Amino acid sequence: MTKQIKHPTRRGFLGSAGALGFALLGSGSVSVFYGVANAQETSDGHVNAWVSISPDDQITIYFGAAEMGQGVNTSLPMIVAEELDADWENVSVKQVDTDLEKVYGNARFGGNLFTAGSQSIEAYFKPLRLAGATARRILIQTTAEHWGVPANEVMTEPGVVLHPASGKKMSYGEVAALPSLVTSVPTVTEDDLKPRDKWRIIGTDIPRKDIPAKTQGEAIYSIDVVVPDMLYAAQLLAPVEGETPTITSDVAARAIAGVTDVIVLKYSVAVLATSFAVAMVGRDALEVDWSETSNFRSADSAKELEYLSSAVDDMTRNPAVWENRGDVDAALSNGGRVHTAHFTTEHVYHAQMEPLNAVASVDADGKGAEVWLGTQGQTISIMVAAGVLGTTPDRIRFHAMQMGGGFGRRTVFARELLRDALLLSKAVGRPVKLIWTREDDVKNGWLRPATAHRLEAVLDEDGGIAAMRHRVASPSVVAFAVPHLWDPESRRDSLVMEGTECNDYNIADLRSEQILTPRRSRLSAWRAIGWGPNLFARECFMDELAEISGSDPVAFRRNLLRNNKRGLDVLNAVIAMSKFGQTPEGRAHGLSFAGYKNTLAAGVAEVSKVGDGFRVHRFWAAVDPGIVVHPQGYKAQTEGGILFGLSSLMRERTTFSGGEIEQNNFYDYEPIRMNEIPEIEVHLVESGASPSGGGEIGVPMTGAAVANALRVLTGTAPRNIPFGDIAG
Repeated sequence: MTKQIKHPTRRGFLGSAGALGFALLGSGSVSVFYGVANAQETSDGHVNAWVSISPDDQITIYFGAAEMGQGVNTSLPMIVAEELDADWENVSVKQVDTDLEKVYGNARFGGNLFTAGSQSIEAYFKPLRLAGATARRILIQTTAEHWGVPANEVMTEPGVVLHPASGKKMSYGEVAALPSLVTSVPTVTEDDLKPRDKWRIIGTDIPRKDIPAKTQGEAIYSIDVVVPDMLYAAQLLAPVEGETPTITSDVAARAIAGVTDVIVLKYSVAVLATSFAVAMVGRDALEVDWSETSNFRSADSAKELEYLSSAVDDMTRNPAVWENRGDVDAALSNGGRVHTAHFTTEHVYHAQMEPLNAVASVDADGKGAEVWLGTQGQTISIMVAAGVLGTTPDRIRFHAMQMGGGFGRRTVFARELLRDALLLSKAVGRPVKLIWTREDDVKNGWLRPATAHRLEAVLDEDGGIAAMRHRVASPSVVAFAVPHLWDPESRRDSLVMEGTECNDYNIADLRSEQILTPRRSRLSAWRAIGWGPNLFARECFMDELAEISGSDPVAFRRNLLRNNKRGLDVLNAVIAMSKFGQTPEGRAHGLSFAGYKNTLAAGVAEVSKVGDGFRVHRFWAAVDPGIVVHPQGYKAQTEGGILFGLSSLMRERTTFSGGEIEQNNFYDYEPIRMNEIPEIEVHLVESGASPSGGGEIGVPMTGAAVANALRVLTGTAPRNIPFGDIAG
């Protein structure tokens, strides 16, 4: 059922509430506004603020990251609320739509509104604490002057300012209603923040803000948006990337009741209609010829994998160096116990719940637009919209919607789908909702690239690794997906190579390098980016090295982690949790150590063989993410990542021939099913390190854990992802 929705602006909210607001600026300073008269406003009327407090004690906390199911609409506001000393029962939250003044941006992404790579908590933790603490200090100073008492005698309890000596109290809402504010307060520093033993919000399992609406069917996604006079669009998309259409006949399509127009775009033909069902019928009635000049006509996924496997062994190729410490070439050529192994991974599709869609309403002059979109990059989407219309970002009125899954699929796709929605709206002079079907989404997926890995290592006399080289053959994701970030000189591709630096292990001489190969498909970041394929290959290799050295998987890794207390702690924790090696008859345990940026983890899979397939019965994970803001949410993200990893190694695979993706929908691109999900136990190891995100870490630990268990059962570990069928 479609839903008619209205989007109140922050100006409207503040105007009706007479709110007190606090804005953390890009410089780190905090600006205060009171009501609307003194508010910092962009030209579209939005007020830039992290916090607003209304006279009825309601607190609205804004957050800059995009909500796609990972829970940032709870965890980020928790950080502000902690230092503000807010009453959480009175807190509501709002995702930021636009940030023309660079107030809300993620510093890890150049101050842009962009959500990826589990960077939200890590990037926003300190700034949000400072913003909340500064807001609290202003409340205290204002109240102290109102009462005529020293500020150092005034304190707060949740949602209340009080003066213990006199017994006076004022709620935050009452402070917001005072006629004037004291905004000149001493700058808050890290030393002024709450000590950890005083936290009452951070680290607790507060219910997520988004769950009630989702479970009741009330959450609004861009696919739900309905605006007046809106048309629906279905696209007939090019069967092969780069091909262009020529309409042979659109007579039948135009004759269908409800079809309003047929529009040819550069790489597609769109049918517009009064409903999406009618637009689909019209699309199917089109007669279209496609050009046959694209270089991708010869693209074949099986041949690409063969090419990658050959390229990774071609030592005459000039690689792009990702990590280089010590002298690996000398160490490998000096003899000793040298072991070499090869691994491959195939293309996979994101398989997010909500197919891509966008709603655009272009202004009559063609130089502005209102847009509703679920996106991981609000800034990117606004810039795309401005570029398409040849206008300035301030003319784009953007509504950032919740997403039915992202996983990298909703990062930079806007340059295709949003572009087309805007062009269609401009052409017909009406709002347009463009929706891709699941088949459209599958066949036009931006895929995790296929990779081939060659690992070589020489063991020292003590059974440790003296030197190791990790060589990866893959096309560049960065060069295609975010070309403005591609450096042709260094040729460093973080989306492919992260994880190969192997900093967690004690390996003095290490070199990791990429053999760049031609792109054969659209490419994108996929959950855990390069860490998933790279740690699958590395951790399978570790078990092989352990056997060659006469050690075992646990002792071998403990030796490599001897200088890494956090790493040892998660390894020891998962060994204890799983009672590693003690399995029911017919089952085996497999171990994998994993990192993702500042997060460390170890996983153990309990696996059995069933016919030609296998079954994962249990999976244990010990994770050290540093300080955890929302433990329940973090565990849920880790569990989701584990399932994502398991699903991709079991049977998820995108193949193409003649440049056309061969899969269609979930019946032939099949994710893990409910009856196949193992029992999962996640334990958070407390180290007190700086906080990091949890959206990715589940993926890197899964592949090798399962492969290493199969190696115990069969004597041979799978060397290609996906492994094959899972037994039901």
